[in-house]
Amino acid sequence: MSTALPDLSGRITLVTGATRGIGWQACLTLAKAGSHIIAAGRTQGALEELDDTIRGAGGECTLVPIDLRQFDDIDRLGKTIFERWGRLDGLLGNAGYLGEITPAPHTEPKIWDQVMDINLTANYRLIRSLDVPLRASTAGRTLFISSGVAQSHRAYWGAYAASKAALDAFVTCYANETTKTNLKVNLLDPGATRTQMRAKAMPGEDPSHLPDPADLAPLITQMLSPDYKETATRIRFRDTEYYGA
Repeated sequence: MSTALPDLSGRITLVTGATRGIGWQACLTLAKAGSHIIAAGRTQGALEELDDTIRGAGGECTLVPIDLRQFDDIDRLGKTIFERWGRLDGLLGNAGYLGEITPAPHTEPKIWDQVMDINLTANYRLIRSLDVPLRASTAGRTLFISSGVAQSHRAYWGAYAASKAALDAFVTCYANETTKTNLKVNLLDPGATRTQMRAKAMPGEDPSHLPDPADLAPLITQMLSPDYKETATRIRFRDTEYYGA
């Protein structure tokens, strides 16, 4: 398999959950491919560290400190992007919240709301806010991070699984509505990955055998490039040539 990255020079890509894990590595690789990165995350210090890393490698980055549960801020983000650039070429909806691994009847309402707000509602609000700038691109690409539990319905993962199953449905509906446009809309299931979320979910697991978030970044970069022509797909990382490469 070729390890060459697609040429994303001149493109503008927004990444949520950019301050660690899959989002962090995706930002670095997308920037390496030439895209200007709009990095969205809650932690100012981590965003600044990401900015330093991207710029140190010759890339460009705009930082957006944002709490995705503040939905009005998402609306303002879309307006700001359109006013500044007139378009958005790529969106990686990566931010996620595990909540608690617990029996379904024990799920606290507060945790349920947090999981749904971040994993589902925030992505709906992003689609609502960014649809116009994404359609203004000659090759708009969106990619949302799913999970295997959206389909396996694993015991004790109720809130997280429900949020990701709903995300899959909503994103696929959006994809089917945009098939005759320049916009491509897809989902990616990373599988078990060496992230903080995975460590919280599986505290006794040896992470050394898991793929690193950096392993996913080339696939993400490809799926957000103009070269990627598929839409309304749900890709499992382990089923691609990038897995184990």
